[in-house]
Amino acid sequence: MTSASIIGWSHSRFGRLEAPDTTTLMSEVVPDALRHAQVEAADVDALFVGVYNNGFSTQDFQGALVGVGVPELAATPATRLENACATGSAALYAALDHVESGRGRVALVVGAEKMTGVPTARAGEILLSGCYGPEESDVDGGFAGVFAQIATAYAERHGDPSDAMARIAAKNHRNGVTNPYAQIRKDLGFDACSTVSERNPLVAPPLRRTDCSLISDGAAALVVVADDAAVSAPRRVRFRARAHANDALPLSRRDPLEFAGVRRAWTAATSAAGIETRDLDLIETHDCFTIAELLQYEAFGLAERGQGARVLEEGLTEVDGALPVNRSGGLKAKGHPIGATGVSMHAIAAMQLSGEAGDMQLSRVGLAGVFNMGGAAVANYASILEAW
Repeated sequence: MTSASIIGWSHSRFGRLEAPDTTTLMSEVVPDALRHAQVEAADVDALFVGVYNNGFSTQDFQGALVGVGVPELAATPATRLENACATGSAALYAALDHVESGRGRVALVVGAEKMTGVPTARAGEILLSGCYGPEESDVDGGFAGVFAQIATAYAERHGDPSDAMARIAAKNHRNGVTNPYAQIRKDLGFDACSTVSERNPLVAPPLRRTDCSLISDGAAALVVVADDAAVSAPRRVRFRARAHANDALPLSRRDPLEFAGVRRAWTAATSAAGIETRDLDLIETHDCFTIAELLQYEAFGLAERGQGARVLEEGLTEVDGALPVNRSGGLKAKGHPIGATGVSMHAIAAMQLSGEAGDMQLSRVGLAGVFNMGGAAVANYASILEAW
């Protein structure tokens, strides 16, 4: 089996965009990704498309829409994937499987979502479909309510995490200031993130608005090729290791604070890469809600269970810390267009490893970790990337 590398990418701005649909969003990033990789559309063997949709648009059959917006790709085999908030990573991993198996040499991955075309209440209903409906669909506060229950359980078992969650929010908003793709480019500060106010109301107690990721439009694309085809590429970012692990969908069937699927995926990836988490120079992780990032610290082995706040107190995950986390601003500031998120996270890591992250660029990045999850830690994707 061969290995695969990212050799090009493109990333739209995230936010409330004028683009009316995913066809337009994808058509804006796909040509730029091909140009960035110095690859012709005719050389692409397969398309892998990540769009959640599920009601954001009445138009589905999203895999075929790439060829509508980019006619040169209309005859290229296209497959659409969906795995809740990990939809983009599902598309990417399918592309990697395609290349690594030898079935193709060049694959194009594109993730997109148009979320702001429906009323906010309807968007909340659609997002709640990422939980287990028979048991969790009537929770107050929508999907935020699901993670509010997790935060409440954390408080009961380990103590109130509200200050730690506010520190995560403040960190990620501070990081988002220098990200040109970010939906919110404003340093909100710890005080604003920790205080319930008219501008920062409780969304689903104890979660404040600043604890919740954004409803966003956006798209990102990656070009993935076999390593032997990447030798002459202008940039090369290899997957040193990757892993995908699932957990039970109903929260009632597991300890919701354990994030066991997260731990399994992350441990499998870091073990295959022959590293410990603290050997990484950067992590882009799935902060759909700040309590999720806190629990990921613990699942990644950066702290014992219930002690994630110590990571923040140590300053480990700050830009000037030993292991910056969400230098992009994360989902919290960058935005969270469902289908685009996993693709975006890998693109941001590739930018850092290639020295092409602009104002976001860290001084030393040799190894980067990416973690993207679907649902409440149900579908878990962990990647270890390196430039070569």
